[in-house]
Amino acid sequence: MAPSFVVVPQWQGSVSPRAMRLSDGAEAIRGDLPYSVTREVPVPVEAGDSLDTGIDRFSTLMMVRERLTAALHGGAGPVVTIGGDNGVSLAAVEHASRQHPDDLAVVWLDAHPDLHTPDTSPSGGFTGMVLRAITGEGADGLTLDPGERVPLERVVIGGARAIDPAEDALIQDRGIVSLPVEDLDPPDALVAALRATGVGTFYLHLDLDVLDPSALAGLADLYPFGLSVDTLNRLITALRAEFELAGATIAGFAPASPEAATDDLPSILRIIGALTRPAQP
Repeated sequence: MAPSFVVVPQWQGSVSPRAMRLSDGAEAIRGDLPYSVTREVPVPVEAGDSLDTGIDRFSTLMMVRERLTAALHGGAGPVVTIGGDNGVSLAAVEHASRQHPDDLAVVWLDAHPDLHTPDTSPSGGFTGMVLRAITGEGADGLTLDPGERVPLERVVIGGARAIDPAEDALIQDRGIVSLPVEDLDPPDALVAALRATGVGTFYLHLDLDVLDPSALAGLADLYPFGLSVDTLNRLITALRAEFELAGATIAGFAPASPEAATDDLPSILRIIGALTRPAQP
Protein backbone atom coordinates (compact mmCIF):
# COMPACT_ATOMS: atom_id res chain seq x y z
CA MET A 1 0.00 0.00 0.00
CA ALA A 2 1.36 3.43 -0.96
CA PRO A 3 2.19 5.65 2.01
CA SER A 4 0.34 8.79 2.95
CA PHE A 5 1.75 11.92 4.56
CA VAL A 6 0.87 14.00 7.57
CA VAL A 7 2.58 17.34 8.09
CA VAL A 8 3.02 18.64 11.65
CA PRO A 9 4.80 22.03 11.71
CA GLN A 10 5.56 21.77 15.43
CA TRP A 11 8.52 23.70 16.81
CA GLN A 12 7.73 23.69 20.53
CA GLY A 13 9.79 20.58 21.37
CA SER A 14 13.02 22.17 20.18
CA VAL A 15 15.40 24.32 22.21
CA SER A 16 17.45 25.36 19.20
CA PRO A 17 17.75 29.09 18.48
CA ARG A 18 16.49 28.11 15.02
CA ALA A 19 13.39 26.37 16.43
CA MET A 20 10.85 28.65 14.74
CA ARG A 21 12.32 27.72 11.36
CA LEU A 22 11.13 24.14 11.87
CA SER A 23 7.57 25.22 11.07
CA ASP A 24 8.78 26.83 7.86
CA GLY A 25 10.68 23.67 6.97
CA ALA A 26 7.65 21.44 7.41
CA GLU A 27 5.55 23.78 5.27
CA ALA A 28 8.24 23.88 2.58
CA ILE A 29 8.26 20.08 2.34
CA ARG A 30 4.45 19.98 2.28
CA GLY A 31 4.48 22.08 -0.87
CA ASP A 32 6.13 19.23 -2.77
CA LEU A 33 3.99 16.37 -1.45
CA PRO A 34 1.03 14.89 -3.35
CA TYR A 35 -2.02 16.84 -2.23
CA SER A 36 -4.48 13.93 -2.38
CA VAL A 37 -2.60 11.85 0.24
CA THR A 38 -1.32 14.65 2.48
CA ARG A 39 -2.95 16.02 5.63
CA GLU A 40 -1.77 18.79 7.94
CA VAL A 41 -2.14 18.92 11.71
CA PRO A 42 -2.67 22.48 12.98
CA VAL A 43 -0.11 23.61 15.53
CA PRO A 44 -0.95 26.39 18.01
CA VAL A 45 0.96 29.63 17.76
CA GLU A 46 1.56 29.85 21.51
CA ALA A 47 4.63 28.28 23.09
CA GLY A 48 2.74 26.64 25.96
CA ASP A 49 3.54 26.00 29.65
CA SER A 50 5.62 23.36 31.40
CA LEU A 51 2.90 22.67 34.02
CA ASP A 52 5.63 21.58 36.45
CA THR A 53 6.51 18.55 34.34
CA GLY A 54 10.12 19.48 33.62
CA ILE A 55 9.26 19.66 29.89
CA ASP A 56 9.22 23.09 28.27
CA ARG A 57 5.96 23.95 26.47
CA PHE A 58 4.36 20.75 27.72
CA SER A 59 0.78 21.97 27.32
CA THR A 60 1.18 22.72 23.61
CA LEU A 61 3.07 19.48 22.99
CA MET A 62 0.19 17.57 24.58
CA MET A 63 -2.32 19.40 22.40
CA VAL A 64 -0.41 18.61 19.21
CA ARG A 65 0.03 14.99 20.26
CA GLU A 66 -3.73 14.66 20.67
CA ARG A 67 -4.38 16.28 17.29
CA LEU A 68 -1.85 14.07 15.53
CA THR A 69 -3.29 10.96 17.19
CA ALA A 70 -6.74 11.93 15.94
CA ALA A 71 -5.42 12.57 12.43
CA LEU A 72 -3.77 9.14 12.32
CA HIS A 73 -6.69 7.24 13.85
CA GLY A 74 -8.30 4.68 11.57
CA GLY A 75 -5.73 5.04 8.82
CA ALA A 76 -4.23 1.97 7.19
CA GLY A 77 -0.80 1.55 5.68
CA PRO A 78 2.43 3.39 6.41
CA VAL A 79 2.40 7.11 7.13
CA VAL A 80 5.33 9.46 6.62
CA THR A 81 5.11 12.14 9.30
CA ILE A 82 6.79 15.41 8.44
CA GLY A 83 7.91 17.63 11.34
CA GLY A 84 8.68 20.05 12.77
CA ASP A 85 10.73 18.86 15.68
CA ASN A 86 11.34 15.28 16.82
CA GLY A 87 8.39 15.29 19.19
CA VAL A 88 6.04 14.35 16.35
CA SER A 89 7.48 10.82 16.41
CA LEU A 90 5.76 10.00 19.72
CA ALA A 91 2.22 9.80 18.34
CA ALA A 92 3.48 8.50 14.99
CA VAL A 93 5.27 5.51 16.55
CA GLU A 94 2.24 4.90 18.78
CA HIS A 95 0.07 4.63 15.68
CA ALA A 96 2.51 2.23 14.00
CA SER A 97 2.76 0.13 17.16
CA ARG A 98 -1.01 -0.28 17.30
CA GLN A 99 -0.94 -1.56 13.72
CA HIS A 100 1.96 -3.93 14.42
CA PRO A 101 1.67 -5.07 18.06
CA ASP A 102 4.74 -6.93 19.34
CA ASP A 103 6.37 -6.82 15.88
CA LEU A 104 7.76 -3.30 15.69
CA ALA A 105 11.31 -2.05 16.10
CA VAL A 106 12.44 1.58 15.92
CA VAL A 107 15.46 2.69 13.91
CA TRP A 108 16.51 6.10 15.22
CA LEU A 109 18.80 7.96 12.78
CA ASP A 110 19.70 11.18 14.57
CA ALA A 111 22.72 13.16 15.70
CA HIS A 112 21.26 12.78 19.22
CA PRO A 113 19.98 9.62 20.91
CA ASP A 114 17.13 11.58 22.56
CA LEU A 115 17.18 9.33 25.62
CA HIS A 116 16.65 11.89 28.38
CA THR A 117 13.80 12.12 30.86
CA PRO A 118 12.73 15.33 32.59
CA ASP A 119 15.01 14.31 35.47
CA THR A 120 18.16 14.11 33.35
CA SER A 121 17.55 16.66 30.60
CA PRO A 122 19.89 19.67 30.77
CA SER A 123 17.52 21.77 28.64
CA GLY A 124 13.92 20.72 29.31
CA GLY A 125 13.36 20.35 25.58
CA PHE A 126 11.16 17.40 24.64
CA THR A 127 13.15 16.86 21.46
CA GLY A 128 15.87 15.31 23.65
CA MET A 129 13.41 12.95 25.39
CA VAL A 130 11.34 11.53 22.55
CA LEU A 131 12.97 8.13 22.12
CA ARG A 132 12.93 7.50 25.87
CA ALA A 133 9.23 8.46 25.90
CA ILE A 134 8.56 5.98 23.09
CA THR A 135 9.99 3.25 25.35
CA GLY A 136 7.52 4.29 28.06
CA GLU A 137 9.75 6.35 30.37
CA GLY A 138 9.17 10.05 31.03
CA ALA A 139 6.41 12.45 32.02
CA ASP A 140 2.80 11.33 32.19
CA GLY A 141 1.00 12.38 29.03
CA LEU A 142 4.09 12.36 26.84
CA THR A 143 5.04 8.68 27.03
CA LEU A 144 3.61 5.60 25.36
CA ASP A 145 1.40 3.25 27.35
CA PRO A 146 2.42 -0.40 27.94
CA GLY A 147 0.43 -1.66 24.95
CA GLU A 148 2.15 0.68 22.49
CA ARG A 149 5.64 1.33 23.88
CA VAL A 150 8.66 -0.10 22.07
CA PRO A 151 11.17 -1.66 24.50
CA LEU A 152 14.80 -0.59 24.36
CA GLU A 153 15.86 -4.02 23.09
CA ARG A 154 13.90 -3.25 19.91
CA VAL A 155 15.58 0.13 19.38
CA VAL A 156 18.56 0.68 17.07
CA ILE A 157 20.24 4.10 17.08
CA GLY A 158 22.39 5.19 14.19
CA GLY A 159 24.60 8.21 13.57
CA ALA A 160 24.40 9.75 17.07
CA ARG A 161 27.42 11.93 17.79
CA ALA A 162 26.07 14.44 20.32
CA ILE A 163 25.51 12.19 23.33
CA ASP A 164 25.16 13.59 26.85
CA PRO A 165 26.72 11.73 29.81
CA ALA A 166 23.36 10.55 31.17
CA GLU A 167 22.43 9.17 27.75
CA ASP A 168 25.79 7.45 27.36
CA ALA A 169 25.37 5.83 30.78
CA LEU A 170 21.92 4.55 29.79
CA ILE A 171 23.24 3.16 26.50
CA GLN A 172 25.97 1.28 28.36
CA ASP A 173 23.79 0.12 31.28
CA ARG A 174 20.88 -1.10 29.14
CA GLY A 175 22.97 -2.44 26.25
CA ILE A 176 21.24 -0.20 23.69
CA VAL A 177 22.55 -0.67 20.17
CA SER A 178 24.04 2.61 18.95
CA LEU A 179 26.01 2.51 15.71
CA PRO A 180 28.37 5.41 14.93
CA VAL A 181 28.44 7.06 11.52
CA GLU A 182 31.47 5.09 10.40
CA ASP A 183 29.55 1.81 10.91
CA LEU A 184 26.66 2.81 8.65
CA ASP A 185 28.36 2.60 5.26
CA PRO A 186 27.92 -0.06 4.00
CA PRO A 187 24.52 -0.73 5.64
CA ASP A 188 25.25 -4.29 6.73
CA ALA A 189 25.72 -3.51 10.43
CA LEU A 190 22.44 -1.61 10.65
CA VAL A 191 20.56 -4.38 8.84
CA ALA A 192 22.13 -6.97 11.15
CA ALA A 193 21.22 -4.96 14.24
CA LEU A 194 17.61 -4.69 13.14
CA ARG A 195 17.56 -8.39 12.30
CA ALA A 196 18.79 -9.16 15.82
CA THR A 197 15.66 -7.57 17.31
CA GLY A 198 13.70 -10.52 15.93
CA VAL A 199 10.91 -8.45 14.39
CA GLY A 200 9.82 -8.06 10.80
CA THR A 201 8.59 -4.45 10.86
CA PHE A 202 10.33 -1.19 11.67
CA TYR A 203 9.55 2.47 12.16
CA LEU A 204 12.22 4.84 10.84
CA HIS A 205 12.79 8.10 12.68
CA LEU A 206 14.98 10.44 10.68
CA ASP A 207 16.21 13.70 12.12
CA LEU A 208 17.95 15.43 9.25
CA ASP A 209 20.79 16.45 11.57
CA VAL A 210 22.10 12.90 11.12
CA LEU A 211 23.32 14.28 7.80
CA ASP A 212 26.56 16.16 7.49
CA PRO A 213 25.96 19.94 7.29
CA SER A 214 27.64 19.90 3.87
CA ALA A 215 24.76 17.75 2.63
CA LEU A 216 21.95 20.00 3.83
CA ALA A 217 22.14 23.65 4.83
CA GLY A 218 18.77 23.96 6.58
CA LEU A 219 19.49 22.10 9.81
CA ALA A 220 18.27 23.20 13.22
CA ASP A 221 21.52 21.91 14.77
CA LEU A 222 24.85 21.55 13.01
CA TYR A 223 27.03 18.54 13.79
CA PRO A 224 29.91 17.70 11.46
CA PHE A 225 30.96 14.24 10.27
CA GLY A 226 27.45 13.04 9.53
CA LEU A 227 26.00 10.95 6.71
CA SER A 228 25.76 11.90 3.08
CA VAL A 229 22.36 11.77 1.37
CA ASP A 230 23.57 8.87 -0.78
CA THR A 231 24.62 6.87 2.29
CA LEU A 232 21.31 7.58 4.01
CA ASN A 233 19.35 6.44 0.98
CA ARG A 234 21.39 3.24 0.76
CA LEU A 235 20.52 2.56 4.41
CA ILE A 236 16.82 3.09 3.78
CA THR A 237 16.89 0.90 0.68
CA ALA A 238 18.73 -1.91 2.46
CA LEU A 239 16.35 -1.88 5.42
CA ARG A 240 13.26 -1.89 3.22
CA ALA A 241 14.62 -4.80 1.18
CA GLU A 242 14.42 -7.08 4.22
CA PHE A 243 11.86 -5.52 6.59
CA GLU A 244 8.42 -3.97 6.29
CA LEU A 245 8.33 -0.21 6.79
CA ALA A 246 5.54 0.61 9.25
CA GLY A 247 6.01 4.36 8.99
CA ALA A 248 8.61 7.08 9.12
CA THR A 249 9.33 10.54 10.47
CA ILE A 250 11.34 13.25 8.77
CA ALA A 251 12.14 16.02 11.24
CA GLY A 252 14.58 18.85 11.76
CA PHE A 253 14.37 20.83 8.53
CA ALA A 254 14.96 24.48 9.44
CA PRO A 255 15.73 26.57 6.34
CA ALA A 256 16.92 30.12 6.81
CA SER A 257 14.66 31.44 4.02
CA PRO A 258 12.32 30.22 1.27
CA GLU A 259 15.23 30.46 -1.16
CA ALA A 260 17.40 28.31 1.10
CA ALA A 261 14.58 25.78 1.40
CA THR A 262 14.43 25.51 -2.38
CA ASP A 263 18.12 24.62 -2.47
CA ASP A 264 17.67 21.77 0.04
CA LEU A 265 14.36 20.33 -1.14
CA PRO A 266 15.78 18.16 -3.96
CA SER A 267 17.85 16.24 -1.41
CA ILE A 268 14.88 15.85 0.94
CA LEU A 269 12.68 14.66 -1.91
CA ARG A 270 15.30 12.04 -2.79
CA ILE A 271 15.06 10.77 0.79
CA ILE A 272 11.26 10.71 0.59
CA GLY A 273 11.58 8.78 -2.66
CA ALA A 274 13.75 6.15 -0.94
CA LEU A 275 11.05 5.80 1.72
CA THR A 276 8.06 5.61 -0.58
CA ARG A 277 9.05 3.87 -3.81
CA PRO A 278 8.29 0.13 -3.99
CA ALA A 279 10.80 -1.85 -1.94
CA GLN A 280 13.35 -3.91 -3.89
CA PRO A 281 13.80 -7.47 -2.56
